Amino acid sequence: MSYFNELAHQYIDGEWLTGSGSWDIIDINPYNGEKLSSITVATSLEVDRAYRAAECAQRKWAASGAYERRAVLSRAVDIIEERADAIVETIVDELGGTRLKAEYEVRICQEFLRAAAGQALRPMGRLLPSPVDGKENRVHRVPVGVIGVISAFNFPFLVTMKSVAPALALGNAVVVKPHQNAPIVGGALVAKIFEDAGLPAGLLNVVVTDSAEIGDSFIAHPVPKVISFTGSDRVGRHIAATAGGLFKRVILELSGNSALVVLEDADIDYAVQAAVFSRFLYQGQVSMAANRILVDRAVEPEFTERFTAAVAALRTGDPRDPETRIGPVISAFQADALTALVDQAIADGATALVRGRTRGNLVEPTVLAGLPEGSPLLAQEIFGPVALLVPFEGEDEAVRIVNDSPYGLSGAVHTKDVERGVRFARRIVSGMFHVNDSTVQDDPLVAFGGEKMSGMGRLNGEAAVEAFTTQKWMSIQHGRTQFPL
Repeated sequence: MSYFNELAHQYIDGEWLTGSGSWDIIDINPYNGEKLSSITVATSLEVDRAYRAAECAQRKWAASGAYERRAVLSRAVDIIEERADAIVETIVDELGGTRLKAEYEVRICQEFLRAAAGQALRPMGRLLPSPVDGKENRVHRVPVGVIGVISAFNFPFLVTMKSVAPALALGNAVVVKPHQNAPIVGGALVAKIFEDAGLPAGLLNVVVTDSAEIGDSFIAHPVPKVISFTGSDRVGRHIAATAGGLFKRVILELSGNSALVVLEDADIDYAVQAAVFSRFLYQGQVSMAANRILVDRAVEPEFTERFTAAVAALRTGDPRDPETRIGPVISAFQADALTALVDQAIADGATALVRGRTRGNLVEPTVLAGLPEGSPLLAQEIFGPVALLVPFEGEDEAVRIVNDSPYGLSGAVHTKDVERGVRFARRIVSGMFHVNDSTVQDDPLVAFGGEKMSGMGRLNGEAAVEAFTTQKWMSIQHGRTQFPL
C-alpha cells in the first residue's frame, strides 16, 4: 500500500484539499530520486482556514468527556498496529531511513499514543487552602485552545505525534505544518490515522507549505496560543522572537552537539556499540546524535581501534535492504555540505581514520581525529555520518570539553561505576544526560528538551501537560467576606 498519491493534499476541517498556491512541493525518495508525489502549497488563506476550523472544533472537544478523547487515541494505536508494515515502507521511501529506524519510529509512536490516551483521564484540578475564612480555592488545568506544530524531517512521525497526541488528549485542537521533505509521514499520514480513528473534523489540520509562500503567518496568526517547533536553532530563534512579541508560548526542540564520554574504567566493547549507535543512527541526522566522542587517553588506542573497525564495517546503501545500516542523507544539498565540511576539516589538520565516499545522496561514514582545539567543527551540529574523536585527561577536562558548546541537548558517559557516572552527569549543562547508554533517548513519560541554544520548554509526560494547558483559579466564598470599603 502506498500513501503518497492518496495523501498528497492539504487536510483542513476534515477535507482533503488542493492548496491554492502557484507552485508544488515535490516529495522525492532521497535514495533513488523517484518522485513520490507533488503537493500544491497552501497559502496564508489555507493557514487561516485551518486555524479557524481548529478554533471552532476545539470548544466542543474541550467540553467532551475524557473517555471520549481517550477512545479516539486508543483507536489510533490500533490503526498504527494494523498498518505498521505500510507505514514502515512509507518512512523508508520518504526519509531514506533504514528499516530498523522506521520500525523503531512506528513502535515508539504507539507508546507515545498510549501514554497520551492515559493523560486524557488524569485529574486536572487541585483544591488549595485560603487564609480567608469560608473561602475555597480551585485551580483547574484547562486546554490552551489551539496548538501550531512545526515538524522536522528526521523522525517526523514521532516528532509530530509527540505534540499532537498529548495536545488532543488534553482537549486542544492542532494545526500541523510538516517539513517539506516529509509532508506525508510528518503530516498527512498522522491526519489520516486520526481521521480513521474517529477524530471529529477540524481538530487536526495539516497545511503543507513553506515560509517562502506564507511568511510568518503560521506563527503570527491570532488563533494559536502555543507553537511547538522542532528544527534548527537558527529558525527556532526567529520563531521565539516572533511568537514572544505576540505573547505566545513556544516549545522549541533545537539543534544539538552532544558528546558521548568514555572514562578510563568503561566497558570498551559496550561503549563502542553505544558510540556507533549514538553517532550513526539515521545517518547521524538526529539532534541528539553524538557529534563528539570523548575518550580518556588511558583507553584511547583500544577504543579507537575497535570503534574505527566497527564504523568501517557499517554497510551503506539501499535503505530497503535489511542489511543496510547507513542510508542516504535527506538531500543532495546535505550530501555536498557534509563532503565539503570533511574536506575542510582535513585541510585544517584533522586526520581521517575512516574516510567515507559520497555517491549521490549516500554519504559513507567518516571518523575524524586530531582536530585542533578551537576548531569550529567541534562547536557545531553535524547533521550527518561524521564522528569526531576527542581525547582528554581526567574527568575535569572531559567536563570542560563537553560544556564548551553553545548547545546542551543530550549526552552520555560510560563508566563501570554508576554513581561516578551520575556525578559526572550532574556537572554537564544539558537537558538530558545518560549513564552507560546512548545519547539518543526518548521516553513518553520523561521530560524531553534542551538547555542553552538547544531549546526552550519540555515535552513528554507531565511536561506535555505544562506545555498544552494553562491554569485557571476559581475561588468560592461559602460564607461572607468582610470588605474594608
